[in-house]
Amino acid sequence: MTDLGLKNVQIYADGADLETMVTLAERPDIKGFTTNPTLMRKSGVDNYEAFARKVLDVITDRPISFEVFADDFEGMTRQARFIASWGPNVFVKVPVTDTEGRSTAPVIRQLTSDGVQLNVTALTTVSQVETVTEALDGTAGAIVSVFAGRIADTGRDPIPIMTDALKITSARPNVMLLWASPREILNVRQADDLGVDIITVTHDLLAKLALFGKPLDVFSLETVRMFHADAQAAGFTL
Repeated sequence: MTDLGLKNVQIYADGADLETMVTLAERPDIKGFTTNPTLMRKSGVDNYEAFARKVLDVITDRPISFEVFADDFEGMTRQARFIASWGPNVFVKVPVTDTEGRSTAPVIRQLTSDGVQLNVTALTTVSQVETVTEALDGTAGAIVSVFAGRIADTGRDPIPIMTDALKITSARPNVMLLWASPREILNVRQADDLGVDIITVTHDLLAKLALFGKPLDVFSLETVRMFHADAQAAGFTL
């Protein structure tokens, strides 16, 4: 395990492979876990509650987020309360809007007043952060997940948006900002430098953490040796 020297940001593992999650739970540098329906489907999960309860049998000492999948506000609220009942370390993911683009702020307000720990997900704009953070007033613990990686996928620099988002969330007690959908390990450094509270890192990207701070001359030499070895292994001749 590499000492990353991070001062601000906590790393949450993002995925839905049970075996990998169990292994990652042994690492003290992993401070929490997140999942979503897409990751669950990709991992072959066919029973949502059974999978979640298996995870919670192992991960009892760190936050873990499970997402509602209802699209109507009443359904979201019902599912959120049920999911929250699975354990004290559960954060319930609620999307920032429904599939028609309607803000879920009313759901967030209701669940917050019920004492449900929320992870509001799929945000990409500062105005969304403002709306969601206001709706989280009085929360005992909540996460606002801004998808910086998806912002970058559009050709926009996510740093100004994340900077503004942090100003908003840090002014609200018990609300943490999460940098979601990172595309490279550099994003971990960027999130830490900004003072973001959490960054989610997918299981495949976690493997690259071993490269954190690697001397560039060493990396260069290893790359040259790789090209040479692969050319020999392929039997190339000219």
